[in-house]
Amino acid sequence: MGSPYGASMRFSYWTPNTLSWDDTRAAAQSAADLGYSCFWYADHFMPNAPEPADGPVHEAFTMLAAVAAAVPTIRLGTMVAGNTYRHPAVLAKIAATIDHVCNGRFTLGLGAGWQENEHAAYGIEFNTFGWRFDRLEETCAALQSLFTEQRTTLVGKHVQLTNAPLDPKPIQSPLPLLIGGGGEKRTLRIVAQYAQAWNVWGTPELLAQKIGVLNGHCADLGRDPSTITKTAVALLFLTDDAEQAAKLRSGPAPRPMIIGNAVEVAEQMRLFAAAGVDEFIVPGFTFRSVTERDDVLGRIMADVAPNC
Repeated sequence: MGSPYGASMRFSYWTPNTLSWDDTRAAAQSAADLGYSCFWYADHFMPNAPEPADGPVHEAFTMLAAVAAAVPTIRLGTMVAGNTYRHPAVLAKIAATIDHVCNGRFTLGLGAGWQENEHAAYGIEFNTFGWRFDRLEETCAALQSLFTEQRTTLVGKHVQLTNAPLDPKPIQSPLPLLIGGGGEKRTLRIVAQYAQAWNVWGTPELLAQKIGVLNGHCADLGRDPSTITKTAVALLFLTDDAEQAAKLRSGPAPRPMIIGNAVEVAEQMRLFAAAGVDEFIVPGFTFRSVTERDDVLGRIMADVAPNC
């Protein structure tokens, strides 16, 4: 199966999961109206820091089901769901149901799980890095079968299914599975074996290197790498203020960042495209207001995207 999205590099929007329902719906509608390809939503239950981690955080799948019904055009997805939070069969049922609500516009983004404080607070097993990735791999096998086979039996260390149905199936066949993460030995091999899409934070140089590793895993497994949509995330600061841009560049960079005016940002985006990125996801974590968000998202589609 090829990409469900299209051919050229696209832009999508990842909204904070702290907004109210009304603000989230408005953000999704704005992204749809501006021409963004997908509306992404994080799967967490509480802030990560500082402790005590107080603040409003909504449940991802409930919110996306509501957005699916309220905004009838844009694709939707989790960026990314924590694999430790839900039994794989329950997760498959949730994803298939949302795919019906949105008439085949849903992508299930999935990761091994990393936010330790919410595991501790809610009594969810966190265990070791290796344990979480073993569980992720078994979950992907379960999802692949549940989405496509009439019945699924799986006897794993972490996942046990016995003649399990999934009815109705998702509208999409298969429902796209996106795996988040950049680990070269485990994560990218899981992507090559099971996923229709992949996401990682990074620079164009890092993406090019990781895509090369992913291509190698695909070759080992006999998979055509062009059937996997490659998506990237970096903090984006679109500004015409040269002084502000210089200050941002000289400051600490906890995440990969893209900084500059529309021409400079387009230049950097072309590097992502050249590295093999199909979709750039703009995270909304740096916007200080709705006005700033809509202005920047509008300028990206008007002044950056046509030049990438």
